[in-house]
Amino acid sequence: MSEFSALRIDGTRLLQRLKDLSQFGALEGGGTNRLALSDADRAGRDWTVGQMQALGMSVQVDAIGNVVATYAGTQGGLPVMTGSHIDTVRTGGLYDGNYGVMAGLEVVATLRDAGLRTRRPIQVAFFTNEEGARFQPDMLGSLVMVGGMSLAQALAVQAVDNGATLGDELARIGYAGEMAADTPQVDSFVELHIEQGPVLEQQGVTIGVVEGVQGICWMEFRFDGSSNHAGTTPMALRHDAGICAMRVAVFIAELAQRYGGRQLGTVGAVQLKPNLINVIAAQAVMSVDLRNTDGDKLQQAQAEVLAFARKVAAENGVNFSHRQLADFAPVAFDAALLSSVEKHAKAQGLSTLRMPSGAGHDAQMLARICPTAMVFVPSAGGLSHNVREHTDALQLEQGANVLLQVLLERAQRA
Repeated sequence: MSEFSALRIDGTRLLQRLKDLSQFGALEGGGTNRLALSDADRAGRDWTVGQMQALGMSVQVDAIGNVVATYAGTQGGLPVMTGSHIDTVRTGGLYDGNYGVMAGLEVVATLRDAGLRTRRPIQVAFFTNEEGARFQPDMLGSLVMVGGMSLAQALAVQAVDNGATLGDELARIGYAGEMAADTPQVDSFVELHIEQGPVLEQQGVTIGVVEGVQGICWMEFRFDGSSNHAGTTPMALRHDAGICAMRVAVFIAELAQRYGGRQLGTVGAVQLKPNLINVIAAQAVMSVDLRNTDGDKLQQAQAEVLAFARKVAAENGVNFSHRQLADFAPVAFDAALLSSVEKHAKAQGLSTLRMPSGAGHDAQMLARICPTAMVFVPSAGGLSHNVREHTDALQLEQGANVLLQVLLERAQRA
């Protein structure tokens, strides 16, 4: 057994880092509200950068606010990268994204404790606005990094809460970095994450070997009709924007059932105006979230939903418009890295399951430029984006040990 293969992370230290990070944006009763580029995000970023520097890592911030810390290797070469994000939704838990970043730091801490360095550098990154809860699209920082969105376009995106531009908010919190947001030269990327779903727990499996990420289509629909008295306007003479939104929501649920397989459809937000009990809605704005591992079926579903929305609007004498918020094709991860995850999990006596990711992740962006993989650990009750999000301490430690060995194998290559 080599000096590297015998290494194991310090589970207690990993848990403490997760606990320490959770104080920034902490919610009463548990959970975290650390929206991208908020004051809480700035505090979390500052603390995380401090942890990176304390481990002897060099830290760089790019123009979109992505933070990349490097632990130097003995022979140079392209770095092996890991990481995730530390922004959360408004009712976030302690582990989504944060776990991958803190586990990456624990990998470096383990090497540092042992007085070892790998041949290639190891990088730990956290990316700006992965959640998309404040700025859209989601995974914006990693998308810009790999050239999928221009820096100028990203900096002009407005926050959904106060209308501030992303560029202004980066400057306000001190994370408009000097490093160009160009495509990085990276050997590979491995992201450790909680599953955010029920599959691993239900099947009693410890490690998810993520084969890829399903495609994601986000749209915003807007229906503009006429408000009128709910008690005096006959049904046939109404121009009801609200009923259009409701019919589309039902259509999306029925479409997902009709397609079957891995087709998903969600309407997560609806705003009606004037939003009064006795007034017909003059305007309805709704979100549409469609996902599938099959790119062709996802495009077909999108076309069907758009056609139905236009049809419903015409039937009700209502104007319809829409805008695309996100459109990401399905991603397949690197076969060799998937085998490496399985090999190291099994070497540690851990069960594995090959599976897709239902949620979007920064890894799907990095897959555009380098071999990429993801490792999942179970989520209790399948809960995520929820203050009760939980993964057992042992499972967190097991996942981090798999990540450790996958990164070491990759970084020890000549």
